[in-house]
Amino acid sequence: MATYQYRCAGCGPFEISRPIGTAEPAEPCADCGDPAARVFTPPLLARTSRPLSRALRAQEASAHEPEVVRREPMARPKPPADPRHALLPRP
Repeated sequence: MATYQYRCAGCGPFEISRPIGTAEPAEPCADCGDPAARVFTPPLLARTSRPLSRALRAQEASAHEPEVVRREPMARPKPPADPRHALLPRP
């Protein structure tokens, strides 16, 4: 079943569930009965960022076959110290 959106001039937007491909260009409004035109909207597709989708895929894969860790992850190198910070008072 797909959800189609319609807009009545007097009552505003409403939704109707119908089998895919059976939506009419106009439907009677559920409140007032006037014809309401169909509103075309983009499909509801979930978009996630790359890091989040990578983490979700790793989580899903490890649910049945956990990944074996052979060594500790490497620590990130510290950025070089800013020489201007040397002049600041220390607590």
